[in-house]
Amino acid sequence: PDEVTSSVRAVNNLNATDAGNASAARFVATPEGTALAYGSLVLMALLPIFFGALRSVSSSKSKNSSDMPETITSRDAARFPIIASCTLFGLYLFFKIFSQEYINLLLSMYFFVLGILALSHTMSPFMNRVLPANLPNKQYQLLFTQGSGESKEEIVNYEFDTKDLICLGISSVVGVWYVIKKHWVANNLFGLAFALNGVELLHLNNVSTGCILLGGLFVYDVFWVFGTNVMVTVAKSFEAPIKLVFPQDLLERGLSASNFAMLGLGDIVIPGIFIALLLRFDVSLKKNTRTYFYTSFLAYIFGLGLTIFVMHTFKHAQPALLYLVPACVGFPVVVALVKGELTEMFR
Repeated sequence: PDEVTSSVRAVNNLNATDAGNASAARFVATPEGTALAYGSLVLMALLPIFFGALRSVSSSKSKNSSDMPETITSRDAARFPIIASCTLFGLYLFFKIFSQEYINLLLSMYFFVLGILALSHTMSPFMNRVLPANLPNKQYQLLFTQGSGESKEEIVNYEFDTKDLICLGISSVVGVWYVIKKHWVANNLFGLAFALNGVELLHLNNVSTGCILLGGLFVYDVFWVFGTNVMVTVAKSFEAPIKLVFPQDLLERGLSASNFAMLGLGDIVIPGIFIALLLRFDVSLKKNTRTYFYTSFLAYIFGLGLTIFVMHTFKHAQPALLYLVPACVGFPVVVALVKGELTEMFR
């Protein structure tokens, strides 16, 4: 449903920011622990972008209504920063006025449902390789309509099979683990699923729209991180799988570690949907090359590495999109200029 997708998009964008790229300054991590945490965050950020982009090519050709992507238009892109700012500031006021415990309880239940669905969708393609070939795979359809006769209107039409039910069961176990323990591993499983689904199913309609979206969120990110304490406050108060975390004290305390470096999902999804668009552009050129995809992917690695370097050097939370947007847009545009394909790219 559009409302649910829009909510996910708004939350993704609200984090786009780097709430998350900051690690707790109070804890003095060892150089090894810091390197492991930052390296793991970079790897976890790259996985949903890479695989989400590949799956976005397939989803754009899908005829299954449940796998159809939602297209972001220029108008949507222009409104994104405003909606995200209102959402972010609203959450900030909620955390200031009401009990943080009750707000996070409601958010946990909301993301429990969304997380199970997202993780199930993420796991589904891999189940064919894991499940025995002789396992009966029955087909099911969930159909909900309104009205009758010629005026009958489909509200929900979801097709699934035995494999999807198994995915749902496994995802539910992870969901219960997350709700009860709030463990960082469960948080990351849900976070990776959200990010991959976002990159796969949120499609920009053209490069111009991508530039509008990234440009607007560039300003949004810088303002809310450097101009106020709103972003960092919400990120630290918000107990939901909207960020990837990795402990800097893992080597000392194992899985019970508690001093985390963080990266907001928006810092993955927003550049990720632009990188996925460039992969689809590569495919449309029919040259059997992935020049723009690999260029933007390497640009993302460079931008995220620069974010971590600056954050670590100055010991202050950084708006990741400050570094990611110029890199992810600038590098492919330069390549297109050199190859004489700039006009074609913006078409």
